[in-house]
Amino acid sequence: MSAPSPIDGFAAKIRKGGHGGLVSAWIGIPSPLMVNHLAQEDFDSLVLDMQHGMWDLGTAAATVAQVRVAGKPALARIPVGDFSAASRLLDAGFSGIIAPMVNSKADAEALVSFTKYPPLGERSWGPSLALNHVGIPASEYLKTANDLTVTIAMVETRAALEAVDDILGVEGIDGIFVGPSDLSIALSNGAKVAPDTPEVDKELSHVIARCRAHKKFVCAFGSDGARAGEMLTLGCDLVIAAGDSTQIRNGAAREIAAARNGFKR
Repeated sequence: MSAPSPIDGFAAKIRKGGHGGLVSAWIGIPSPLMVNHLAQEDFDSLVLDMQHGMWDLGTAAATVAQVRVAGKPALARIPVGDFSAASRLLDAGFSGIIAPMVNSKADAEALVSFTKYPPLGERSWGPSLALNHVGIPASEYLKTANDLTVTIAMVETRAALEAVDDILGVEGIDGIFVGPSDLSIALSNGAKVAPDTPEVDKELSHVIARCRAHKKFVCAFGSDGARAGEMLTLGCDLVIAAGDSTQIRNGAAREIAAARNGFKR
């Protein structure tokens, strides 16, 4: 078997740990050109958000090349319950799937059935674009695809917190992604969106501990770079340092302020 490229070694890297913390881009604006630019920065991976972002399947599939040309892996967050899209995105060459609102063992098993080939799941065969990207024979891809890709379940509700050990116990679930905004809504019974609170950190720390017990990795969404650093300190393996729209607007605001503050009348 040929050795995987650094791109296709991402799954092994995040599973193994000891990498010092990974930082990923989070992109909801459906622009392949913008993805190409962001991929030049020092991100460890790039996530296309198809749940709240406006990506369609075809555009997302075509954008994988814009990420891989920069030597980075592409991951996708699918819409809630759209597990069939997960299979098609893996066929297109994505290195991982993030599934929102996985609230039970049954949800986790359903996700794995679409993202892993037998014996772990029932993913249907048809990875034509993935084969082009990975550059290995079909027979080798069939044997290694389950290891070359990651399946990540999002924990963001009270039900998911209660079932986290059951979810982690499903073979084929490689890691957990904590969604702090939805989790804060759940913890406050719909009273507020407050992702950067001690209540959220308490539950995040609990999920991290359970992931360590199951020898699986944990990811989380940080509202900005400082918050992402705090999450890495807590023990997360991969974090988001704000989404694309926040980064663009913050950068624009910073440069506008610099121009106006630097203007000498």
